[in-house]
Amino acid sequence: MKQRAFFFLLLLFFLSPVFVFADTSSSSIIIDIDSGRVLYSKNPDEVRLIASTTKILTAVLAIESGKMDDEVTVGDEVLKMYGTSIYITVGETMKLRDLVYGLLLRSGNDAAVVIAKYVGGSIEKFVQMMNEKAKEIGMTSSIFENPHGLDEETKNLSTARDMALLSKYAYQLKEYRKITKTYKHIVTSLDKTYLWYNRNKLLKSYPYVTGGKNGYTPKAGKTLVTTAEKDGLRLTIVTLKDDDPFVNHQALYEKIYQQYHSYKIVDKDTFSIASPYLSGTAYIKESYSYPLKESEKKSIQVIAKIPNQKTTKEGKVGNILVKFKGQVLKQIPIYQKIPTKKKSFFERLKLFFTKS
Repeated sequence: MKQRAFFFLLLLFFLSPVFVFADTSSSSIIIDIDSGRVLYSKNPDEVRLIASTTKILTAVLAIESGKMDDEVTVGDEVLKMYGTSIYITVGETMKLRDLVYGLLLRSGNDAAVVIAKYVGGSIEKFVQMMNEKAKEIGMTSSIFENPHGLDEETKNLSTARDMALLSKYAYQLKEYRKITKTYKHIVTSLDKTYLWYNRNKLLKSYPYVTGGKNGYTPKAGKTLVTTAEKDGLRLTIVTLKDDDPFVNHQALYEKIYQQYHSYKIVDKDTFSIASPYLSGTAYIKESYSYPLKESEKKSIQVIAKIPNQKTTKEGKVGNILVKFKGQVLKQIPIYQKIPTKKKSFFERLKLFFTKS
């Protein structure tokens, strides 16, 4: 009887499914938005076609142009566009902001060329602006030839790492965060009303996702850039040539959120330091957090450096160095405030009569 029971348990062991996480993309990366720390990667520096995730950069240039409230007239440039569109017509007018909604929510290729021509003066000039901006961001392996991501005539090439840098940069723009987090947007233009739903499925299926942009062409495959936040840990994920991007992103987020947490290493509200070389009260202007596994917390060092000589002036008096495994992560200036000496009654009386 015992032998049969053992055999039954053994059989169950071999028949039970084993769930192993598998990244379905050809290239991917996960970075912490605040610190830039890479938490996971797979072939992050392989150069690939990026399809409509291109439109993140197009949106950045539109937002930073300062023209979001301008009325834009649609020109002949839309006549050559195909693929995903918002179906605007020649002569129609629409605010640049609404065009960016159509660009990011519905992936409008027609919106992309209208934005490019208006912001850049010409599509060619706008493409030049895209490459200049990419270089500024630090996207060293990227080349842009159009504002939409179609790749039959011209091609946009990048890497998962570069696209993560772009996502991190774009996330700092309040308008970008607002637009990519929007699920539904309604626009009225002349005698037409547009109703656009966001193509980012994770906005409805995964509660921590805060935005992003998907893309697809037959040559590039499925591409996806998303952002998410949970318990103060803000992440961005990029996957290129991904068989199942939305499922993959959710699984990747869950994997990282189980392993990492955001720890406040230095808190400006509770910071204090005692030193014989300070004449006043020391303070800092910024806090600093960093994503860590539980096992990594012991590898963090916080060192305060103040010159070993007395200083009575206000302003910067030293630095805090935050180190992880011996490497400097952050340098935070330490400032000093000198308390105002309260005047005695006789000093105040003398000052009163002097002024009188």
